[in-house]
Amino acid sequence: MDPIIHKTAEVSPQAKIGAGTKIWHNCQIMAGAQIGKNCTIGHNCFIASTAKIGDGVKLESNIDIWDMVILDDYVFVGPSVTFTNDLVPRARYPKSKYPQYGKWLPTHVCFGASLGVNSTIICGNTIGKWAMVGGGSVVTNNVPDYALIVGVPARIIGWVCECGNKIVFENNKAICGVCARSYKKEGEIVAPLA
Repeated sequence: MDPIIHKTAEVSPQAKIGAGTKIWHNCQIMAGAQIGKNCTIGHNCFIASTAKIGDGVKLESNIDIWDMVILDDYVFVGPSVTFTNDLVPRARYPKSKYPQYGKWLPTHVCFGASLGVNSTIICGNTIGKWAMVGGGSVVTNNVPDYALIVGVPARIIGWVCECGNKIVFENNKAICGVCARSYKKEGEIVAPLA
């Protein structure tokens, strides 16, 4: 199935768009951008030329995916999430001309993670698989797999199952009360039990 692209979207012929992906009103997809299969790109989204988006990703509305942002498969990005790629932005000193003043930094959002509405993701960090970022949070550090984080700056307040529901560890083990998946935890490392 070919991608579905709304007539108001501006999509470069040099962008790579996977089968079954839907791109809605007023989006702009730059040359070189990579978008996987069966994604939904909500209205008013911008995807830069070196951004990479995996399969099954859902972008809600009003989101800019800048250069060096990577979203793995099945990432959910809530409305108006903000990504950055420069810790010391200066209009007078662009990084391409003044590399001695700093560099652009990548952001990686791993498989299945969810980013809540209006959260801000500061560049140079990785958000672990199946992690969940609460709405309005500001992510300033790496986020472990399955972590539930909220606040400014965001802090771990708990852990979530692959299905998205909160899990509680006792003796470093947890079973989801909704889907019955089981997990083990060592420090801040959470992994499913076989």
